[in-house]
Amino acid sequence: MIKDLWYKNAVIYSVHVGTYMDSNADGIGDFEGLARRLDYLHGLGITCIWLGPFQKSPRRDDGYDISDFYQVDPCFGTLGDFVEFTNQAEQRGIRVMIDLVVNHTSDQHPWFQEARKDPDSKYRDFYVWSDKKPENADEGMVFPGVQKTTWTRDPVAGQYYFHRFYEFQPDLNTENPLVLAEIRKIMGFWLELGVCGFRMDAMPFVISTKGPQPRHRLRYEMLREFREFLQWRRGDAIILAEANVEPKNNQHYFGEDGDRLQMMFNFWVNQRVFHALATADTRPLVKALEQTRDRPANAQWAHFLRNHDELDLGRLSEDQRQAVFDDMGPDKDMQLYDRGIRRRLGPMLRGDWRRLEMAYSLLFTLPGTPVIRYGDELGMGDDLTLPERNCARTPMQWSTEPLAGFTRSNKPVLPVIEQGPYSFHKINAADQRRDASSLLNWTERIIRMRKEVPEIGWGDFKVLDTGYTGVLAIRYDWRNNAVVTIHNLGSESTEIQLRVGDEKGRHLVNLLTQDHSEANGRGVHTIVMEPYGYHWYRVGGLGYLLECSNE
Repeated sequence: MIKDLWYKNAVIYSVHVGTYMDSNADGIGDFEGLARRLDYLHGLGITCIWLGPFQKSPRRDDGYDISDFYQVDPCFGTLGDFVEFTNQAEQRGIRVMIDLVVNHTSDQHPWFQEARKDPDSKYRDFYVWSDKKPENADEGMVFPGVQKTTWTRDPVAGQYYFHRFYEFQPDLNTENPLVLAEIRKIMGFWLELGVCGFRMDAMPFVISTKGPQPRHRLRYEMLREFREFLQWRRGDAIILAEANVEPKNNQHYFGEDGDRLQMMFNFWVNQRVFHALATADTRPLVKALEQTRDRPANAQWAHFLRNHDELDLGRLSEDQRQAVFDDMGPDKDMQLYDRGIRRRLGPMLRGDWRRLEMAYSLLFTLPGTPVIRYGDELGMGDDLTLPERNCARTPMQWSTEPLAGFTRSNKPVLPVIEQGPYSFHKINAADQRRDASSLLNWTERIIRMRKEVPEIGWGDFKVLDTGYTGVLAIRYDWRNNAVVTIHNLGSESTEIQLRVGDEKGRHLVNLLTQDHSEANGRGVHTIVMEPYGYHWYRVGGLGYLLECSNE
């Protein structure tokens, strides 16, 4: 594969240092503990680790309120520990991507403290101020129902400051050239310490003009500036943007010539995946795949099911959103911010392992790069007694030892799940390692298979007609090779008739089982799809493997 485009066929694993593995018995995960689990991740097949914020912070928003962009928070270790971790990851062929949170800072950041004290300080213009509270101050909150305003008066400065997120996270003024210079400096610093790129938080807000005026514009040209800086410093470094935008805006982010972002999360498809899982109606999902088809050849979508935030359903229609709520989060305490579900995938699918495997098989066969969340390879659950999004951020469940083997402290940073069907006594890595039929071992096998079908990451796709709205079939073509993946999102067994489209397509070799398929004289395959069934086929046989070995 082309080294510069490594992200086209990667498997990304999202992890929070503080809840993964505690090495020093203080109740908080750290870089030394994470380094000790690199062999676990290497065995699972992970090629890139995405780290949540770990920089110095008051930690009022799980580290997204940063008070020093150039320091590791002492609870996680030192800069030396971080560098040792990235080095050990590199030795195992695993890249490290980190969160870049530059839409705002903590109100405890020295920049803000200096800005509020001195109106003549250069840091005053690092933030966005208004003498009067703007009329639209009660609009545009990221956390409706929890957050009351986007403008808060600072008694020291005597002015109102803008904050798209919580009041303790004042927005940076990214129109200020000095702020952009600092962002480049931050990126350059961490690139020198071994990271392969950045998951850029809240990207539309970063590039938006800000201020009390009612209308704002997005300055997409900033994205090319970020891209150029990365390529000057490290040619294969990337930006993966968190940008929940409509398809008509995708090209603005990727760039018509692929000269802006390398990757974006595909929120548009993600929300319709969950609608399809809830209703067994794949038609909105198929439409979403077509709407997000166009992208530059060097750009890539990142597909995911669940992440560290709530499942945002804000881009669905009201009826579609309610259908997902009814199936996966019917109780009010399962919902959040009037738009989403704050649960992990296992409980959302009622612990049905057939459905869980099918959902992850679907994830790994969507056109793009898969991203999985720590613990989802085990089917971990959630703790709805915890506030907001913390319910889905509980510590990793390693074993049946006290506190799931996560820590030797009696006071973990967040409670370990100890009761119910998702307790660490029933779901943990140690037990699943020993069980050949476990979700952990299934995930390892599906990741290995995903790496062997690069057509999904690199090729063109076509949705095939199955005759049933609950069955999704996609064909991928790349370098004269093809694969077909089929998923039954329904709870009933279904027999489908499928045309693959060419002479080679008469013979389909199942990559996961011995259940191969031969077309009839009219070139039609008859395939039985069991409830929540899934099949991965190589078109025309396994000759692809021979071709690859001769390259």
